[in-house]
Amino acid sequence: MRGTPTVRPHAWLRPVRPAGWWFDVFLLTAFVAITVALAAGHLFGLDRAVADWAAAHRPTVAFRVAMVFNYLGQGTPLTLLATGLAVLLAVRLRSVRPVLVPVAGFALTTLTVGPLKVWTARPAPSASVKEPFLPPEQTLPLFQDDLPLRFAQSYPSGHVANAIVWYGVLALLLAPLLRTYGRSVPPRLVLALRIVPPVVVLCTTTYLGWHWLTDSVAGLLLGLLLDRILHRVPWDDLPLPGRLRDLDRPFMTAP
Repeated sequence: MRGTPTVRPHAWLRPVRPAGWWFDVFLLTAFVAITVALAAGHLFGLDRAVADWAAAHRPTVAFRVAMVFNYLGQGTPLTLLATGLAVLLAVRLRSVRPVLVPVAGFALTTLTVGPLKVWTARPAPSASVKEPFLPPEQTLPLFQDDLPLRFAQSYPSGHVANAIVWYGVLALLLAPLLRTYGRSVPPRLVLALRIVPPVVVLCTTTYLGWHWLTDSVAGLLLGLLLDRILHRVPWDDLPLPGRLRDLDRPFMTAP
């Protein structure tokens, strides 16, 4: 007699903090508002004041220290690290589900941050002191499509958005991975992992003149929105193809 296949319960969205969709709406609205304001020529004075202050207070030692800490927001190393943790967890649990998390993180960042950078076409503050050596006033506006693409990809900050998304992914994977070794992660450590690197990246990328302040704030808003999307996904209950049945084991709630 053929056994009845197991049917997973309805895949409810996982809770996030702050709860509810109001915060997602706020993040999206704030991002759109900053973009519209910049497109209309507003906030340039704030951006210029912050960039000028940073340029006037950037001794060699501080510059080098900021450069080192800014590597915390490098997308490629973070992607590889998250993928490595996911693969290790997948091997230990014999489940393909952990790998879905970095795949989703990569897809979300690739389909949002990159296209937005190309569409808004904004130079970085440093574009006035190195190639393409623009006049300072020309480095501020959006939609400078006449510039080569490599010189107009400042808005929003990919470093900041990547830091929020990928450290959130690492936090999702780290706790279940350590549980497979009989260990637990202190909640404060998870919180620090999710907060400290993005804040450091936001400060350093603005201080170094690689992004305007509004670029970094926009990257923060976008990154938080993407992070909430990833944390809402019920990873243990997503339907998988039948061919993966032998690798279909939960990992978020695994002992």
